Amino acid sequence: MAEIVEKPKSFSATAKDIAKRIFRHENAVLIIILVGLIAMFGGITHGATSTRGNAVNVLVQSSMRGIASIGQAFVILTAGIDVSVGGLAILCACLGGSLMSAESTYAFGGQIYGLPVAVGIMAMLGLGLGVGAFNGFSVARLGVPALIVTLAMWQITTGGAYQLTGGFPIGHLPTSLSIIGTARIAGIPAPIILFIMFGVGAYFVLNYTAYGRSIYAVGGNPVSAWLSGINVKRILFSVYAVSGFLAGFAGLIAIARVRGATMTIMGGLELDSIAAVVIGGISLMGGRGSLIGALIGAIIIGVINNGLNIMGVGSGIQSLVKGVIIFTAVAVDMQRRR
Repeated sequence: MAEIVEKPKSFSATAKDIAKRIFRHENAVLIIILVGLIAMFGGITHGATSTRGNAVNVLVQSSMRGIASIGQAFVILTAGIDVSVGGLAILCACLGGSLMSAESTYAFGGQIYGLPVAVGIMAMLGLGLGVGAFNGFSVARLGVPALIVTLAMWQITTGGAYQLTGGFPIGHLPTSLSIIGTARIAGIPAPIILFIMFGVGAYFVLNYTAYGRSIYAVGGNPVSAWLSGINVKRILFSVYAVSGFLAGFAGLIAIARVRGATMTIMGGLELDSIAAVVIGGISLMGGRGSLIGALIGAIIIGVINNGLNIMGVGSGIQSLVKGVIIFTAVAVDMQRRR
């Protein structure tokens, strides 16, 4: 009986198999893209973006964007969208700044003076949670399309922030607030630690709890989710509340870093958070995607923003680049679904 001898694979065949396995994993592809962007901007700027200090700055900036992107990921996983996060973060920042500022400021026609930091923080997070809950109620209970609700709320919160501050910057915030924005633990800036903590917590919730599985189920097929006993309206309500709370927390970190608040402090957060989520592979159709991908996507957006800023590229071109990125990511996702 003839013995069958397997022909050993060549080195090139083995390399192809390894490459296929790598590129089959979405997060591995994202990491390759991230490394490529870092190398590209490092070459273009002659190493200005590759310094240790700049890398830390990118991670700190990405932490605020990443925390808001976690909330956006919860919403998009249910096939919704929240474009109010930018305006809400600005309103929370301006409210907190107005309440905690040592100098008098005008708010809706009246003067208010510096209040304890704890009061300001609770007001900011409470406002974020409350506005997010209102968005969730409008979507889940009233049946208003998510895009319409959150777009209207973006306008309302932006207008509210302007009315609160009169368009003027707020300064003289308490020194103790800086602990959240500039303190270091074991050499790591506090915003990065908070980003990691929120990311780990959200990953655990989405992957190891019934609530997380329900979010995926509602995004995949809300009718099937309802038939299997999931309270779809409650899930929809909760994800917008989570998104609002995290938008408020992002605003808190922003004012803690600079000890001040302005109308532009978190500008563009809505576009950045959506871009981070879709770049990370979470489908806008809902029900599919990884939170880790969204977190990597937030860092990718941070690298792009930082690189373009150092190159002196204007905000218009930056918005154009992000728009192209979102369009490309959605088009690729639609093609994969087909």
